[in-house]
Amino acid sequence: MATITASMVAELRGKTDAPMMECKKALTEAEGDMAKAEEILRVKLGSKAGKASSRVTAEGVVVSRIEGATGALLEVNCETDFVTKNDAFLALANAAVGLIVAHNPADVAALGALPYSQDGFGPTLEDVRKGLIGKIGENMSFRRFKRFAGDGKLAGYLHGTRIGVVVEYAGDETAAKDVAMHVAAMKPVALTSADVPAELIERERSVATAKADEDRKTAEAAGKPVQSAEIVAKRIEGGVQKFLKEVSLFNQPFVKNDKQTVEQMLKATGTTVKGFTLYVVGEGIEKKVDDFAAEVAAQVAAAKGNA
Repeated sequence: MATITASMVAELRGKTDAPMMECKKALTEAEGDMAKAEEILRVKLGSKAGKASSRVTAEGVVVSRIEGATGALLEVNCETDFVTKNDAFLALANAAVGLIVAHNPADVAALGALPYSQDGFGPTLEDVRKGLIGKIGENMSFRRFKRFAGDGKLAGYLHGTRIGVVVEYAGDETAAKDVAMHVAAMKPVALTSADVPAELIERERSVATAKADEDRKTAEAAGKPVQSAEIVAKRIEGGVQKFLKEVSLFNQPFVKNDKQTVEQMLKATGTTVKGFTLYVVGEGIEKKVDDFAAEVAAQVAAAKGNA
């Protein structure tokens, strides 16, 4: 059986807002699998455990560069938040995004091979990265980037250095910038409900089905009437449709005026959004969480063994 540490419970609570004991039970049931534990909590607690985590799982910055109809969005990772404020690290990140705009590298490896010198290191961007690792004493890497080029217009928004958005559009620039800010705040996964990835829809349907089954068991145990299969099926599908509206950009209430949807705002301003790209620092990266107490205990045991 997996060991469930206090730090794991705290991390799950930070992601879900669920009670500490419920988090521990879910982690135990999931044998330490954080993602599975989140789903277990959603089944047991419903929307109370459905809050999207605002915490990141790795450090770094997101930078962007837009020059006319060409632009780029880049995420650069490091180990600690302290380094994200280092001038050399920031200079590296901003130089890299500029190189992406200018040279259109095929991937991260091609980006690293481009000519660049900084702080006495070079002659390539990769050489500078390696040099700064030795100088600063912390690992850093170019994680992902996207380059934009075409006939359309681009609007960008950076929320500090941790969230970056680029919107591809035609029409009003102010409206497009407002959409970029909206995306940073609300984090949609697609333009429309029809564009939401099938695996996300199936995961949501699975959670809704498990939640309905949990409700049925609770009702039976309490001697209360159980809803018919037809009603349950409608509830599940209703939950899925609600989810689709919540995660699709055009259906979301506009952050600057929740009386209208983003789609309605765009129509009123004669603006068309063709696509958007959202980067959140550390998104999808599992950050190592050290169990300090266990580490100290291990060191003490090792010291006794060597004595």
